[in-house]
Order: sequence, then structure tokens, then C-alpha cells
Amino acid sequence: MFFPTPRYRKEAKLVLRAAKKLLRYRCDILPEQQIIALREGITRLQVALRQQTRDDVEQSAAKLHELFDKASPRPPLAGLRENTEVILVALVIALGVRAYFIQPFKIPTGSMQPTLYGVTGTRTTEPPPSWPVRAAQFLLMGRTYIDVSADHDDTIIGLREVNRLHFFTSTEIITRSRTYSVPAPADVVRRDFRIHVGKALRAGEPIVRGYADSGDQLFVDKITYNFIRPRVGDVFVFRTTGIARIESEIPPGMGSQYYIKRVAGTGGDTLRIASPKLYINGEIPDLPVFQRVMSCVNGYAGYSNPSGGPGAHILLGSPNDEYRVPMGNFFALGDNSYNSRDSRYFGPVPEENVTGRGLVVYWPFVGRWGLIH
Repeated sequence: MFFPTPRYRKEAKLVLRAAKKLLRYRCDILPEQQIIALREGITRLQVALRQQTRDDVEQSAAKLHELFDKASPRPPLAGLRENTEVILVALVIALGVRAYFIQPFKIPTGSMQPTLYGVTGTRTTEPPPSWPVRAAQFLLMGRTYIDVSADHDDTIIGLREVNRLHFFTSTEIITRSRTYSVPAPADVVRRDFRIHVGKALRAGEPIVRGYADSGDQLFVDKITYNFIRPRVGDVFVFRTTGIARIESEIPPGMGSQYYIKRVAGTGGDTLRIASPKLYINGEIPDLPVFQRVMSCVNGYAGYSNPSGGPGAHILLGSPNDEYRVPMGNFFALGDNSYNSRDSRYFGPVPEENVTGRGLVVYWPFVGRWGLIH
């Protein structure tokens, strides 16, 4: 019949094992008196364990534990050191995962809508709801309510976007007398809340009232493309390094940006757009992700032939234009074709710029949460 080992014997054996290990590792630096005491304590506990007497085992284990603590005292601030080590190890693991496996990414614009959303704003006439409702909607929907009113009659003289920690973006509305802060990007403040330089403000009236829905936040799979090349239809993220037309528009010192688009063509493919249809190698692609965009329903508007000003160099600007993707490059298109700056404007994306594949939307929890298609 099987009888489980009593807990006091398990604890005693752990103390015995630790004391033997300490004696082996530190016998060359411990004082002779401590070595003798440890050996006697180990022998005493071994005898007690053989005799099966609980009181003797517990007393011998307690005595040996006391000798162990004296021979191996805890260093000063041991708890702080241990916690610091745990935090540092966690950070190293997190940075390693981010560098080689999965990277968080926030959708910056609306170029992939309605597949993926950037930040959008909605004006309202009603004041924000109660705090519990606002908190619940923020957690579930990524919705932030905004209610900023003018202190007195004034005029807007400038807008300045402020980015904190690469994830928190707000806009400072600068007037002649003071500055108001709005938790939304500058383009959202301009486009959705219709704020512009020169706008007159009246005392007590809202400058911005409504809510901003956070852009989708997702994880980017950085592993898959180490083994297979991006395929037509994939949602992928890439760096803008070396793409001349994008770099020329980035303020000095800002560094490389990350864009997210859909792969519409790989090296050797020939593309043409006859709005709202996309043609790849002379045929309309039968992949569901492209059919969805070309259906012109549920928020999709199809693919468009872009227009540019005089001298603008654009690709696929008319239904007769064709473009052959250079080998080792990808042609990137946004699902929101009429409001997407993509390869039609800045050209193909070099393979070395590819960061990874859009994998899953992890927040907000409603709407597009889940795997990305």
C-alpha cells in the first residue's frame, strides 16, 4: 500500500540537501568551526530521519537550518536585488520577443479601413456620459471622450501634435491667449472635428466635443517571413528606410516610419487598376481579401486610379496604365484605396524593408478583434 511522505520529512530532506550543497561549495572558505558544526548537524538529521521520530527530525532540521543561515547569510538588500533581477530578466525576455518574434503595432491612419482602423473622431452635441460608462467604453472599444470648451473669446493660431512613448498622441490647440490639449492626432482634430487655424472661438462654447476611437493595436508576426516570402493578399508591415518619396516628407530627425498595407503584387507581377477593379497579371484576383474590397459594400469602395498635381509621378494613374513589380520588391496597396498613400505614390517596397505579417488585433476588444485577414 502506498503512503505519502509526510510534509515534515520532505522539508527536512530539503534542508539536508541544501546543507550538503553549501558544504561542498564553500568548504574552502568557511571557518573550520562552522564546517564541523555543519557536518555534525547533517549527521544528526540523517540519524533522526532513519529513526522515524517526528520531534527529533523537526528539531534536527531546525538546528541545521540555523547553522545554514549562519554559514550563508543573505546579502544586504537581498529582496531588492532579487526583485531587480526578476524585472531585468523579464525586460530582456520582452525585448527579445519584440526583436525576433512578435512586435506590437498601432494603426496610424485610415488607409486600411474598414479592415483595420486608425484613430477616428466623431463630433457630438451631448456632453460625455458618466465616468463608469466612459471607463467601460475605453476598455472595450478604445473610445476616449473629449469635451474642451473655450475660456473666452479667442482665435486659433496653431495646431501642434505631441507624441509620448510612441503610443500616446495628443494635439495642442494654440490660441492667442492659451493652449488646449486634445487626446487625438492632429489630422483627426482637423478632419473629424473641423479645427483649423483662424477659427474663431466663443467663450463657453465647445472647441472639441465628441469622442475619438483608438486605432487598432495589433501584433506583428516577425518569424514567418524568415522562412517564406510575403504572399499576395498578406497584410504586412514595412519600414520606410530608403524609400525616397516617403523619406522626403518625413521631418528631419524623425527616423524611419512603419507602414501597414496589403501585398498586391510580388516581383514579376504586372498590375493594373480600372476602378473599382484590380488586375494582377491581366486577371481579377479571386482571393477573398481582394474580392471584399472590390465589392464596394460594407464600407469598401474598391480600388482607385490615383490623381496627382502637375509633374506628380504616380503609378496606375489611369485604367490603361500597367506596372511591373521589380524582382525583390512588393507592391503595397491600402484597402481604403481612395484615402491611402501606398505604392501608387511612393513606388515598390524593397524586400529588406519588410518587418513582418499582421497577425492579430489584440485591442480594442470589439469590432475587429482577432486574426487579421
